[in-house]
Amino acid sequence: MEHMKPQDIAVLLKALKMGRREWKFASLSEGLCMSLSAVHRSLGRCAKARLISIAPFDYINISNVTDFLLYGVPYVFAVAPGKIVRGIATAHSAPPLNSRIVTENDHYVWPYIHGDIRGQTIEPLYPQAPEAALADPEFYELLALVDAVRAGTAREKTIASSLLKERLQEYAERY
Repeated sequence: MEHMKPQDIAVLLKALKMGRREWKFASLSEGLCMSLSAVHRSLGRCAKARLISIAPFDYINISNVTDFLLYGVPYVFAVAPGKIVRGIATAHSAPPLNSRIVTENDHYVWPYIHGDIRGQTIEPLYPQAPEAALADPEFYELLALVDAVRAGTAREKTIASSLLKERLQEYAERY
């Protein structure tokens, strides 16, 4: 069995955000800056993990997804802040958390040559995450919340988990 990969979380979040009737493989591929085959393989791994129904991929198990994002991802896809680089804000440094958690110097960023902030590196879930996030603010917020759960302090994780649960419940209505 092929194990979950970090990019699978991004594919799942994008599908959730778009809603069952809105996404197609091509729209996911384009919105994620990922190949069609990579999207298909990701959804297959999500199905094996019981996060989404097996083909047709038309049902997402919100309860399982919530549990995995809050209690599995921080361990399976753990990340520690790295060197200082220019990039795009993530975790508590990005919306929606940056309006609730104010820090002067402790910024987390995805490395990105066209970034507008300097901070400690947080490796994104997949290499094209910065481009996909910049094109879709709502998706960007989801990725940032997941990063806060992956790399944040206890306070940041608590706030991010609460916001993520709210968003997932809203998306559940689309499925």
